[in-house]
Amino acid sequence: MSDPYESTPERTFAALPPAHGRGFALTWWGQAWLKALEDAALDTQQVKTGRRLARAGAVGAVSVRPGRITAVVQDSDRTSHRADVLLQELSEEQWDRFLDMAVERAGHIAALLDREMPTHLVEDAEAAGVELLPGLGDLEAQCDCGTWDHCGHTAALCYQVARLLDQDPFVLLLLRGRGERELLDELQVRSVPRTATEAPGQEQAHEGVDAAEAYADGEILPPLPDTPPVPAEPGLPPSLDTETDPASGVDPVALEFLATQAAREAHRLLTEALRTGHEQRSISAELTLAQDAVRLAAGPPDTSVAGRLAEGSGRDREGLALAVRAWEHGGTAALDVLEADRPAQAETLARARAALESAWEEDQRPALRASRNRWTVADGRTQLRLGTDGRWWPYRKERGRWAPAGPASQDPATALALAEGQE
Repeated sequence: MSDPYESTPERTFAALPPAHGRGFALTWWGQAWLKALEDAALDTQQVKTGRRLARAGAVGAVSVRPGRITAVVQDSDRTSHRADVLLQELSEEQWDRFLDMAVERAGHIAALLDREMPTHLVEDAEAAGVELLPGLGDLEAQCDCGTWDHCGHTAALCYQVARLLDQDPFVLLLLRGRGERELLDELQVRSVPRTATEAPGQEQAHEGVDAAEAYADGEILPPLPDTPPVPAEPGLPPSLDTETDPASGVDPVALEFLATQAAREAHRLLTEALRTGHEQRSISAELTLAQDAVRLAAGPPDTSVAGRLAEGSGRDREGLALAVRAWEHGGTAALDVLEADRPAQAETLARARAALESAWEEDQRPALRASRNRWTVADGRTQLRLGTDGRWWPYRKERGRWAPAGPASQDPATALALAEGQE
């Protein structure tokens, strides 16, 4: 997205990802924008087609400039069409009335800077004779497909712009004729009164207002909003499905996978950070490259990406699958037990033997062969592994390899039951 403070009154927004499972307008002003489209369209089927195209991510980069929005929309048959939607700019007189109204209530400016468009701002503008939001018939459609009314391409563009308006109402003001930087500069000029004795073109020093007084005035800044709730699930990464070939060495499939995993990990970290008592937990050690490859492989990734992760973790495909199973049972601790074949210290070994002896009655105790930190049942099909924290990890032999069979347990009998597939 281009810098909103550039001098040119035009902004270009990169193509947004598909809108699976979400509405196009979450704000009241975004919904008003779509109402202007849906109420005026003569062919409701075209509106439905546009909504479907926008939801599928078929709208390319959107250019917004005074009086016009433009984008290339790809049809379901992969043909591309240039779509334009026109909205009449405000006149100089209307802008004067809007700016004078906005200066009178500083809360309007603060709301816009917070990317909000409160209803009272629009109502005050209407009282001053300025219509900010489009009404019935105000959105004029132009498309190279030849349709004279709104077609699926212009409707798709309108749905996409509704998402942009949700994020930034300055998009609407630019469409009405003023860019953000220009608008703020004009508001700044109007908010500084000139005295009758000040000569034209001569700057005058002003003492300003004490900061404590400014913040104490409720009209200056609106109250802070409540902390937003954590989303129920991670957001969708941007789609890389474009008509442009990727640069040399760039794998779009792998890049999309990494973006998805980054969103999931960020969501997990945020959720854990907001849980009660999180600040009392110890900070986990940073993952090694091999451990992080296993974490990513739990995605699960595309087949081609899985091969690269196996190589990065120093394993073959089957070895990576076993490592993923271990990771899902216990993270880095489970990975350590999978890979480590270490001798148990005398004190740890003594405690382990005591735990094994007390876990079963003497006539029910299984025959176990001890080798370092591993105890294998005599039949050679199941095994217990002792972690550095004294917990027991269940393993069973599958196709000649020892495979993790469940999470760790303080009780060796419970762990062995998991290894043997018992409840």
